[in-house]
Amino acid sequence: MNYGRCGMGSVGRAARLVIVGRVLLTLMVGISATWGALALWYQAPGAHAVHGLILATWILLSTSMLAALWRGRTILGIVGFTAAFAVLIFWWQQLQPSNDRIWADDVARMMTGTVDGQQITLHNVRNFDWRSDIDYTQRWETRHFDLDRLESVDMIMSYWSGPSIAHMLVSFGFGDAGQVAFSVEIRPEKGEAFSEIGGFFDEFELSIVAADERDVIRVRTNVRGEDDYLYRINMPKSAMRALFVAYIEEANQLALTPRFYNTITANCTTLVYHMMKQIIGYLPWDFRLLLTGYLPQYVYGIGGLEPHHSFEELRSRGRITARAKSADRSERFSLDIRRGVPGISLP
Repeated sequence: MNYGRCGMGSVGRAARLVIVGRVLLTLMVGISATWGALALWYQAPGAHAVHGLILATWILLSTSMLAALWRGRTILGIVGFTAAFAVLIFWWQQLQPSNDRIWADDVARMMTGTVDGQQITLHNVRNFDWRSDIDYTQRWETRHFDLDRLESVDMIMSYWSGPSIAHMLVSFGFGDAGQVAFSVEIRPEKGEAFSEIGGFFDEFELSIVAADERDVIRVRTNVRGEDDYLYRINMPKSAMRALFVAYIEEANQLALTPRFYNTITANCTTLVYHMMKQIIGYLPWDFRLLLTGYLPQYVYGIGGLEPHHSFEELRSRGRITARAKSADRSERFSLDIRRGVPGISLP
């Protein structure tokens, strides 16, 4: 009888191990199949009907392989899905970013720059007059700057979806020569809309926009209804110059070799983080580099903001939304939005 109980126990444990194994395999297949479905949803070629057929075929195939696992045909299920997934990965690796598409107007041109000693020339600086997201006057300009006159770097955070999500702009001040702001953005084609999930699946190319502040800040506060905060960055002039040149070099490289935007690895904050890391040698990694709405607290924590004020005061006095709406199309827009911001002295 004791031997019988031992034998039954062994059979029971074996059965449980089989079930656990199938559950683990199901999770592995399910996660891979979901990734594949999303990849096909965003990138499958062909017209709408063809696109739908490809996606439906993938879902049917994945479901059939999962069914085979639970019907005792484990080898068939695993081998079949592995082969299908390998084909999908091969196709995925053939996807290439491009600079030759029909782009949305606001990213239709790519900023490039030339550096001749201390003299900088920026081509395709955007200076749109926005009346709405679909009504605007296009202006693309060439601007010249002297690195010896670079005086300041400001970080502008623009919130559109709660406290954890924001877009970062970095603006460089050249005294009487004015400000120029850089914005790392997706480069959508005409008719495409931003998608955080799509950003994981190579839906968009990456772009660096150089713009007048009356364009790139005003469109967010006055047209789109976003809430913006400006912080004066505390950094030596040598680092300011290096960061400015780094933006130009990155933009020039994108003009030669396009790159996909990625919601995590190549976005408005991580790209700047890697540029700054190369300049100063070390920057701690932090989750707030991904939850960009909390980036100012991260910068404050590493000593990058005005040290003589609490963060709460910097945030409160740095809120520029109302000032931007009041300044609107003023020629003194950049000065008006900075009044009262800690660390900034204005005439």
